Amino acid sequence: MIALIIGIVLVLFAVFAVLPVSWGLQWWPEVVVFLKGGVPILAVFIGLIAFFVGIADIKDKIEAKKEEEEEKKEESKAKGTGAST
Repeated sequence: MIALIIGIVLVLFAVFAVLPVSWGLQWWPEVVVFLKGGVPILAVFIGLIAFFVGIADIKDKIEAKKEEEEEKKEESKAKGTGAST
């Protein structure tokens, strides 16, 4: 319940801070400057995360393929030894 109240208060403060009215804080130009500087940095971080996730996905696929080949070899060995007994 407290988290909900704090969230509402913070959202109301954010709206009050960027409103372009005389009684507001009128921080909208500073918010735009912050976003202009922050978006490229955020894009770099998201790109790096996507890159590393892609590498991990490729490694997982290679590992899964190796495991499937090992399972096929084990099955063929089991069939070969089962037929001779």
